Amino acid sequence: MQHPLLGGSPARGGDAASGVPGEGIAQRIATAISLGMLSVGERLPPEAELASQFGVAVATLRKALATLREQGVVETRRGRNGGTFVVQAPFPSPDTLQTALRRISTVALRDFFDEHAAVSGMAARLAAERAVPGVRTRLAEFAFEAREAPAGHERSLADSRFHFEVAVQSHSQRLLTAEQRLQSELSPFLWCEEICSASTQLAFTEHLAIVMAIEQRQPDEAQRLAVAHVRENMRLIIEGKFALGPGAEPSRAPGTGAAA
Repeated sequence: MQHPLLGGSPARGGDAASGVPGEGIAQRIATAISLGMLSVGERLPPEAELASQFGVAVATLRKALATLREQGVVETRRGRNGGTFVVQAPFPSPDTLQTALRRISTVALRDFFDEHAAVSGMAARLAAERAVPGVRTRLAEFAFEAREAPAGHERSLADSRFHFEVAVQSHSQRLLTAEQRLQSELSPFLWCEEICSASTQLAFTEHLAIVMAIEQRQPDEAQRLAVAHVRENMRLIIEGKFALGPGAEPSRAPGTGAAA
């Protein structure tokens, strides 16, 4: 399956043949990475396949990859298990996030948050079930760091680190991997001031409640709080989508509306 920002028709014109400059392709790949459509550690498709997706010559695709290597976004490894791998996720600009949010239907957003609620809720539940009595975790520390983080990229990373630690405490590698992927897609939208009015204090209060439920070994409560936290984030992002104005709802299903 092609990643949404990587697939589609090539831009008008071509490189030598299609008018798309290598820099433009590099930006599109970087955008896909920054929005979580390509994850850190993931190997890009073979050059011939990737060039075909863009409708450009392999030589032009290689120039784009060279640009990304210079920026430290990807690296190319040789050998039997070699290839080009994502090593760093650039943070998307507000314009990039707003454009991406306009393209996503409310139905697709809700489907994303259904998955996120399932993953985060179970991670919190297992963390509570598997907590060692009398042993405090680093969860509160990460919650405080998220509250004090500056706006933008730093706040997004700090908020994600809290949720990663909850998944770490679940002792499930699969849940941790899923949480990392979901946070990379969610957090930039949530902490973009041009889109959302997310409150660091409210998030902090919700985080601390999750911490208490986990450390007090209350799995039902931990799961309930984690799911409620995800649903609040969904409400904020969907409200932000509607606030973008006309064109912000490209394929809304009949009968659907903003989250309560």
